Amino acid sequence: MNPVYHQAKFINSAPNLKHAPPDHGLEVAFAGRSNAGKSSALNTLTRQNALARISKTPGRTQMLNFFEITERQRFVDLPGYGFATAPLAVIQHWRKAIEDYLNRRKSLCGIVLVMDVRHPLTEFDWQMLQWCEHAQLPVHILLTKVDKLSFGAAKNTLLEVRKELSGAPIPLSVQLFSSLKKNGLDEAHAALDQLFARPAAD
Repeated sequence: MNPVYHQAKFINSAPNLKHAPPDHGLEVAFAGRSNAGKSSALNTLTRQNALARISKTPGRTQMLNFFEITERQRFVDLPGYGFATAPLAVIQHWRKAIEDYLNRRKSLCGIVLVMDVRHPLTEFDWQMLQWCEHAQLPVHILLTKVDKLSFGAAKNTLLEVRKELSGAPIPLSVQLFSSLKKNGLDEAHAALDQLFARPAAD
């Protein structure tokens, strides 16, 4: 476990890149379909109960939310996508914000892609992976909510997802994770350490 992630603090919410913090240092962005457990994962990884907002209504993360870890490292919580009950114009705005961020943010050094272990590799997940491939960004996948399945079923899903993505042209890793049981924390922190090991944007 790396305690540096426990000191994460909220900086600001940005509707687009114009309102984002200065584009220097390194950022790891958290992406995932609405209701995949992204906010819970962020809170668990930082050992904070309310760093990222958790809602029973999917799609509540509606902006790019920036969190400072150190002066040179940040987390970014991207809008959830694919399940939000929101007007089409709002969903299109989220989509453009995500695309602009992935394509233009120089400090972005990796993506943590959050998937519900019971519903992995949705259409949105494949789209995110294609964007990451285009941008040549490494990806670490958290298969969340493993407490909802038996160990055997979760392990089988892990193996299936790894097999499905074995030919990916970008660095890619996959793990099981439970915010409720705090399973997979050390592995996730190690993956974050690797993502942040890339050269920083200045």
